[in-house]
Amino acid sequence: MLPAAATVLVLVVLWQAYVAISGIRPQVLPSPARVLHQGWAHRAEIGTHAAATVQVTLAGFAVSLTLAWLLAVIVDFSPWLRRAFVPLFVASQTLPIIAIAPLMIIWFGFGLLPKVLVVALVTFFPMAIGLIEGFAAADREAGALLRSMGASRVQVFRYVRLPSAVPRFFTALRIGITYAVVGAVFAEYVGARRGLGIYMSLQKNSFRTDLVLAAVFVTAFLSVALYLLTFAVERVVAPWSRAENRSRRGR
Repeated sequence: MLPAAATVLVLVVLWQAYVAISGIRPQVLPSPARVLHQGWAHRAEIGTHAAATVQVTLAGFAVSLTLAWLLAVIVDFSPWLRRAFVPLFVASQTLPIIAIAPLMIIWFGFGLLPKVLVVALVTFFPMAIGLIEGFAAADREAGALLRSMGASRVQVFRYVRLPSAVPRFFTALRIGITYAVVGAVFAEYVGARRGLGIYMSLQKNSFRTDLVLAAVFVTAFLSVALYLLTFAVERVVAPWSRAENRSRRGR
C-alpha cells in the first residue's frame, strides 16, 4: 500500500505544479487543491448521489452473486448444462455496455431496476466462471476417496468441490465488485435521477470540471473500499483460503 500511496502523492504534486506553472483554465484542468476544496464544499450533494450509487451497486451485485452461485452449482452437477451454458456466459460479455445501458433505460424507465440489471450483467461473468473453474479444479483423488467410502454426489460437492472453489471465487469477487461500481456509474450516466453518473453528466454540462473530478475521486474511493472489504469477508468466511494463497506464493 505504501508504494501505491507514494505514487499517487507524486502524481498529485506534479499535477498541482503543472496547473500552477501553465496557467491552464480551471474549466479545462482544475488543480487538485481546487478539486478537493470544491468537493468538500459540495460534500452534501455529492454524498447524496454517492449513496444512490452505492445502493445500485450493492443491489445489482447481490443479484449477480445469487445468480452466479445458483447457475454455477447447477452447471457443476450437469456436464451437459456446462456445455450449454458456459458459451452463453461468454457471449454475455460480448454485449457492449454502452449499447445495453440505454436499452435498459428505454425498456424499464429511470428507476432502480434498469441500473440493477446493468450491474448484474456486467459482474455476472467473472463470478460465474470463477466458481465453475473452482469446482472443476477440485482434487479428484479426494473426491474418489470420498465416493469409495460411500459419499453421495452432494457430500463430495460439499466437502471437496465447494472448498476448492472458494479461493477462485474471492478472486472473481474482487474483479466483479470493481466492475459493479463502474457499471452503476455508467448506467446512471445514461439516465437516472440520482447517482454519481448523472451528477457527473450535469456538472460536465455546466463546465464544472472540478466537481466532475471530485465525483470521479469519490467513485474511485468506493471501488477501492469495496475491493478491500472483500479481503475482510474472506478472512471471516474462509480463513484457510488466504493461508493457502500465501503457501502457494511461498513456493
